[in-house]
Amino acid sequence: MRVIAGTAKKRRLKSPGNLPVRPTADRIKEALFNILSVRIPGCSFADLYAGTGGVGIEALSRGAGRVLFAEKDSRVARLLTENINMTGLNDGAEIMHCDVDMALRRVAQRGENFDIIFADPPYRQGLAARMLNTLARYKVWQVNAMIVMETSSDEELPENTGVFVLWRREKYGDTALSFYRPV
Repeated sequence: MRVIAGTAKKRRLKSPGNLPVRPTADRIKEALFNILSVRIPGCSFADLYAGTGGVGIEALSRGAGRVLFAEKDSRVARLLTENINMTGLNDGAEIMHCDVDMALRRVAQRGENFDIIFADPPYRQGLAARMLNTLARYKVWQVNAMIVMETSSDEELPENTGVFVLWRREKYGDTALSFYRPV
C-alpha cells in the first residue's frame, strides 16, 4: 500500500496486518483517482469506512482541501492516525472514531457537506445500498457531489434511489466502483 501521486507520492502506508480491514488495492485507487482527478483539488472529501486511510490520504496528497475519515475500530483508527502522520498530511484531515452513521449525523449537525463521498463498507453485507439511504437522510453532500461506493463486483446496487442516480460503474476483478450523482 502506497500513495500513488501528489505531495506524498511513493510513501508507503502501514498495512493492517491481521486487523479487520480490506484496504483498497493500489490499482483500484489509481483508477478511482483517474476518474475523479479534476474534482480533487480543493474539494471536501469523506472517506467512510476509512480503514487504514489509503483513499482519503490519496485525496489529501492530490490536493483535497479537507478529508473526513470515519473509522469505528479503535485499533484500525490508531493505524489510520499513524498513516496520516507518516505522510505529513495532517492539515485538512479529521478522524472521527465512530460508526459511519454517527459520523454523518455529526457532520450534518455542524452543517457541513462534501464534494466527494467515498464509502468502502464490508463486502456482501448490503451495507453499500444502506449507505446510499443514510446519505440521503443526512444530506451531507453538495448539489453537484459525487458519491462513490466500493463493493464486490457481484453486489447489486440500485440504479436510482430517488435521491441518487448511478452515473458510472466500473469493475476490476472482484471489486466494483459505482459512481452516483444527486438527482
